[in-house]
Parts: sequence; structure tokens; C-alpha cells
Amino acid sequence: MLENLVGQSASKSIIQDIKNNRFPGAVLFAGNSCTGKLTAALEVARALSCNGDDKPHWLCECPSCLRHKALNCSNILLMGPRDCSLEISAAKDSFIKSYRDNDTHLKANRYLFLRSVRKLTLRFSGILWEGETNLSKLAPLMEKINENLELIDFPRELPPFDETVKLCGELEADCLKLEADFLYDSIPVNQVRNMEQWACIKADEGKKTIIIENAERMQVSVRNALLKILEEPPADCVFILLTTQRNAIMQTILSRVRTYNFMDRPLPVQQEVIQRVFHNDYFKGPINEYLLNYLPVPATKLRENAKTFVQGIFHGKIPDCDSVVKDNQQFEPRIELKIFLNGIAQAFRPVMQTQVGAEACAKAVEVLRECYENVTLYNQSVKAALEILIRDLSKVNALHEKVFSKI
Repeated sequence: MLENLVGQSASKSIIQDIKNNRFPGAVLFAGNSCTGKLTAALEVARALSCNGDDKPHWLCECPSCLRHKALNCSNILLMGPRDCSLEISAAKDSFIKSYRDNDTHLKANRYLFLRSVRKLTLRFSGILWEGETNLSKLAPLMEKINENLELIDFPRELPPFDETVKLCGELEADCLKLEADFLYDSIPVNQVRNMEQWACIKADEGKKTIIIENAERMQVSVRNALLKILEEPPADCVFILLTTQRNAIMQTILSRVRTYNFMDRPLPVQQEVIQRVFHNDYFKGPINEYLLNYLPVPATKLRENAKTFVQGIFHGKIPDCDSVVKDNQQFEPRIELKIFLNGIAQAFRPVMQTQVGAEACAKAVEVLRECYENVTLYNQSVKAALEILIRDLSKVNALHEKVFSKI
């Protein structure tokens, strides 16, 4: 159990509580990104449903564990926003290389790619999306992804190499579209109500597990809808909430869950994770930087473009939004926009040493937050959001011109 969770002390407490039947019906895994919270949550779901003799070891071959390892199981619901595309691209790269070289990691990398895709598609379960208005647009894309995924899934023999490369490329592109066009930045309240109805139906075997990622982003209506079932979870159902900001979780929710804290792993341990998971022996940075290598636009270029963008505004050279969007390849996947806006925020650092500078920067950061929410929450086009950002940053600059002239 939790054999794949490298260098994380929380695993000891989780294993002990499961083995001693003390694992509660509602828990919170809290820690920064890339600390293994989702890996742990999915492993807990597998362990709680395992019916093998060697339970719940990762190599268990019972039907339940095989379904869980491929994330092709009916007793998991996965909810919440997540940037999935970079992991999918990294996993695809590892899988294709293993198949090309016919190396010993092929089976593991095949699972890695299947799981990376399903970490996204599970969020589009028909159970959760029942009653949604845009199902007619979503359904054809999901159908295509699932059909292609089935062609490389266990226990099938893999198609010939060239055909597999083509299938994986299509899956990667379709997943990017799925994430960009349909994945919410905050869970719709209707999905929580659908989840509650499902949770109260007795499982055929094992335990049902509901995993809610980035729980701190839930709107007030969603949090309130979740409270009652967290207080008295169904006997055969476990809720696992994941968060990078425990302090942002509502106190009434914290009182209903047991918290397991996930610590930041030292750089050598993160490199071990990259070696074990992606079978890359050469990269020497942290996990998040490794994944950023799969951005269509390098993170360094996004940050440089952000600095040029904000300098232009503060020095009277208004950027052309069409050119900005094109130069950054439409900011897809959406994490590129986050890096770009963070790059703008980083440009404010030189003027934050004084009280006046800090106050001016606080106003500018609020404008950046609104820009991101305009795209992720209100489905505004990136171009339109950047045009508003230019207008709002120009207003801030007019009030604090002396401050921002130093950037």
C-alpha cells in the first residue's frame, strides 16, 4: 500500500489507520503541489476496495485492484479543478519511448499514461454531469477519448508502434481541448448534489471513494452543500479532500475531517520521484519544473513576455493583444496564462520595498487576479481579458506613475 508514494511521511499514518480500521469517512490531505496527495488518495481508494490475498499491495492482481490501477473503476468519483495536460504529455512521452525501445518499464509507463488521461476524464463522469446544459458539446469529445483510450488499455495487445504514436497524439490533443473548453475552475453546485445521490447508493463491492481536489476553490454554495454529507458519510463511502491551502478551507469543513499533512519533499527525493515515475535519469530539478518542460511555450519565454508586456504598459507602449496571444500560442494549456500573469506580478518586486510601492503593487495584483478569473470562471476569451487587464493596469499606473516607472 502506498508503495508509489515516495518520501512522504504522511503515508505511515495513513497505512496504520487503514490497517487498524481507524481511517475515517472524511479526511483532508493538505500540502503544496507535487507532494503526492492525489497519488495517495487514489491508492487509498484502491486499498479500501481490494479483495485480493495480498491486499492491498500495489502488485495485487485482484479484479478490483486491476481496475483501480488503470483508473477504470466504477466506485470512484474525482472532482475539482486541476492542470492535467502537462502530466499527460510527460506520461505520453515516457510511454512512447518505452514502446519504441521495448524496455522493461513499458507496462508501468502504459499504466502511467492511462492514469494520466483518466485523472482528467474521471472529472467528466456522467454521474456528475447529469443535467448539465453543455452535454451535447462535451459528449462527442468524451466518446472519442474513451474509444481511443480503449485501444491501448489492458488487457489488449498494443497496436503497432506507429498506430500507437498516432493514438497517443490524438489523445493528448483531445485532452488539452477537454481541459481548456470544459474543465471548471470551481466545482458546480449541481455536481455536488449529483455526487451526494450517488454516494448514498450502496456499492456493489468495496468502498466508494469521492476525491475532491483543490477543495479550497469551492464556492460558498458548494461548501454548504457538502457539509451535511461530510458530517455523516454513508458507511461504505469515504471522502478525501485535497488542498494546497488548509487555511482557506471553511472551519465547519475542517471540523468534520481528519487532516493528514503532506510535507514538501527535498530536491533529491523529487528527483527520485521523476526517475521512478517518468524513468528520466537526467533531469535534476524539482517535479513542477520537470512538468513545465512540456509546455508548448517554455516557462522562461512566458515570463520574459510577461515582463515585456507590463513594461510596455507602464512606459506608454500599449501591447497588441492579438500578437501577445499568438506569440504565446493562445495560452493553451491554461497554466500558461497563470505563469504569464505570475511573471507580471514578479516584475513588481523591485518597487515593493516602500509602503507606497507595496500599496500600488497590491492594487496591480488584484487586477491580475481579476484577469485570471475572467478567463477561468467567466469563460472570457484570453484576448478580451488581456484588453481589460491593459486598461486596468493603465489606470493603476496613472495613479502611481512614479512607482511603476522604475520597472
